[in-house]
Amino acid sequence: MPPRRKLSDLDRGRAIGWLQDGVAARQVAQRLAVAPSVIIRLKQRFHATGRVQERQRSGRPRVTTQREDRFIQRQAMQQRMATANSIRQRLQATTNTVVSGQTIRNRLHNFGLRASLGVQSEEQP
Repeated sequence: MPPRRKLSDLDRGRAIGWLQDGVAARQVAQRLAVAPSVIIRLKQRFHATGRVQERQRSGRPRVTTQREDRFIQRQAMQQRMATANSIRQRLQATTNTVVSGQTIRNRLHNFGLRASLGVQSEEQP
């Protein structure tokens, strides 16, 4: 199944405009390269609420942006022995975003990476 593509505010507005001009939902869907059901749901939401913006979602908002997440990933890949706290400090110095070391570890886990523990342990036989 291909990943879902969200319609931008501009595309949602265009879709409603085309629908109001009499263009069929299937044609609008083809123009925007989405499934017809997306346009039909958008039309229903517009008639019910008079708005095309997405509704609020439940859950805690993310602290970092996608760009900051990529920064975290890049730092971990470039410096394999970097600790979560050292990456956190670099992120704060670069983007002025304050996050915890646990947030850094969570983001790295999402990328399939791990932060160094920062302790040089001796290998045991």
